Amino acid sequence: QVQLVESGGGLVQPGGSLRLSCVASRSSGFALDYYTIGWFRQAPGKEREGVACISSTDGGTSDARTNYAVAAKGRFTISRDNAKNTVYLQMNSLDTEDTAVYYCAADGNPFSNFCAVRPRDTRRYEYWGQGTQVTVSS
Repeated sequence: QVQLVESGGGLVQPGGSLRLSCVASRSSGFALDYYTIGWFRQAPGKEREGVACISSTDGGTSDARTNYAVAAKGRFTISRDNAKNTVYLQMNSLDTEDTAVYYCAADGNPFSNFCAVRPRDTRRYEYWGQGTQVTVSS
C-alpha cells in the first residue's frame, strides 16, 4: 500500500518561508521519481486547489517538468531529490492567504509526462498523503 507522508508545515509570519517535504513510506517501496507528484492545499471552508506539480524523471533519464498554479508562481518552487525519494515544496513570501492544509499526491500512472494541477486534473492523482498544516499569521 502506497503511503505518502508530508512534513515541514508550521506557523510562520507573513513574508516568511517554509519547505514542505513529501516522502513515500519505506515499507511501501514506492519510488516517487517514477511518478508525477502534485502539491495541493485546502483552506477552511474552501475547495481543495492545486499548487504545483513535478513530472517523473523516467528513473533519472530525463528532466522533470514542473507546473504551478497562478497563486504559486514566483513564490513557490517544487523539486525532487530522487536519492532521498522526496519531493519538496519551497514556499517563500508567504501570505495569510496561503494558510491551509497542504497535501502531496502521486499520479496513478508511472513514467508519465503529465503535470498539471487544474481542478479537472485532481482525479489523475491516485495516492494522497494525510496533509501538513501551514499557518501564516502575525
